[in-house]
Amino acid sequence: MNGMSLSPSRLDSAFRDLTCALGDDAVLGPGSDLSAYEDPYSFGMADTFRSSGAVLPRSVEEVQTVLAIANQHGVPLWTISLGRNLGYGGGAPRVSGSIVLDLRRLNRILEVNEEHAYALVEPGVSFFDLYEHIRERGLKLWISSPALGWGSVVGNALERGLGRTPYGDHAAQIRGLEVVLANGDVVRTGMGALPGADTWQLFIGGYGPSLDGLFVQSNFGVVTKLGLWLMPQPDGLMSCRVRFQRESDLEAAIDALAPLRRREVIQSNAQLANILHQAVGCSPRDRWYGGSGAMPGAVLEQIREDLGLGWWNLHFALYGEESMLDARFEIVRRAFSTIPGAEILGQKYLASGADGLYAWEVERPGAHLAGVPSLSALKVLKFLGEDCGHLAFSPVVAPTGREAVKVYTHLKARAYEHGIDYVGNFTAGVRHLHHIFLILYDRRDAEQRSSAFALFETLVREMGQEGIGEYRAHLAFMDLVGAQYSFNDHALRRFNETLKDALDPNGILSPGKQGIWPRSFRIERSR
Repeated sequence: MNGMSLSPSRLDSAFRDLTCALGDDAVLGPGSDLSAYEDPYSFGMADTFRSSGAVLPRSVEEVQTVLAIANQHGVPLWTISLGRNLGYGGGAPRVSGSIVLDLRRLNRILEVNEEHAYALVEPGVSFFDLYEHIRERGLKLWISSPALGWGSVVGNALERGLGRTPYGDHAAQIRGLEVVLANGDVVRTGMGALPGADTWQLFIGGYGPSLDGLFVQSNFGVVTKLGLWLMPQPDGLMSCRVRFQRESDLEAAIDALAPLRRREVIQSNAQLANILHQAVGCSPRDRWYGGSGAMPGAVLEQIREDLGLGWWNLHFALYGEESMLDARFEIVRRAFSTIPGAEILGQKYLASGADGLYAWEVERPGAHLAGVPSLSALKVLKFLGEDCGHLAFSPVVAPTGREAVKVYTHLKARAYEHGIDYVGNFTAGVRHLHHIFLILYDRRDAEQRSSAFALFETLVREMGQEGIGEYRAHLAFMDLVGAQYSFNDHALRRFNETLKDALDPNGILSPGKQGIWPRSFRIERSR
């Protein structure tokens, strides 16, 4: 489905009214440079996800004005915070012809409360912005940053992004939203609905139904403020690595890791990565292998030897006072020492030390474990040359060794069938695994683009049949991924559609996001 028919006259009228209301500098119409709103990894399908322009409001009141004009003209909007959702569509819209509602000018850090450890921010605030704000003021607080720190704090939390600290489940840290509904109403969730309350970012419940989750990965409103819990700076951190020597160690490694996470001996999201996941940021692929198809096992072994890696490499941190670090590390050491050949390493950093946590630098190894944002993950995009594209297949897996082996074995086999290297990791939450498989391909090579697309589609369908679903999806696969959640003849989809039609009857807000379509689009599809 590619959306309603958008007549040029209707778009022209909308752009004219937007320019009149917000000014020339807030509107990018047809003919403007819209490269920021393109998907850099579109598989040759750029026209399928091409915007007609963008509007950049400066305030909540201007957001309300934009929605009123979109409703008047029946023009779909596609909401982004900073548009840095690489691998999932970037700033491009699901429906071609949409006007991108770009919230980057709403960029205030409204509050950072050191005593209660929270922040209240607008969508245009990046992880770098929030980190520098805290650091400049000497606040003893840590953020949690995803792999790339240039993205929006708000956008990443709303997309269920992940970091590596104990606060690394970013959606779980949301404490209060301000949302502009399609009709222009401004709603504050939870305690924010009580005038004068100073508990908006402290208590998630409020009174009555809890609504924050309705606006996570949804198209039910435009989030203009978000409260987020921050981590009080600990007294110490121990950066830990465990190297497992054999491919077959995956099952034992997960079975040892899972109870450590459930008991919160290991407090942070722990990442277990294969050889290539560790190697892709070190040098181009042709350093080791210039042939076609997936790398042979002998080449992987050579990489492992050259870089001093395990076949599987676990990285996580422990946090707390020095005595707590020592006690936790001893429990961890005992758990993993049962696996033959496992190398268990720990490096301790104390706030009181000369190289303590107060002076943690961006490029310091393991800095992401302290919530320090960086752009080092961009090195991955040099693996296949200057035009390396990537697509992230991201299923949620039960935290057992047997299930992890099943998923890994299946994904690796399918990747090899499509001539694609398996580059993956399991990130262990408290009671689940996120499996992130980076499908890397040469964007200039039509055959590689086609193979990556076909592989992703195959994996969504096959994993769905096994009861394993994705938690995020690229624009091109949002409908397919949503279709896998099919209990009771797609009751969840019908419920989402009911909410969509009630909250956004004209269907102007991000139609098709996460496979949620408004009534007008559903009618068009049924014809």
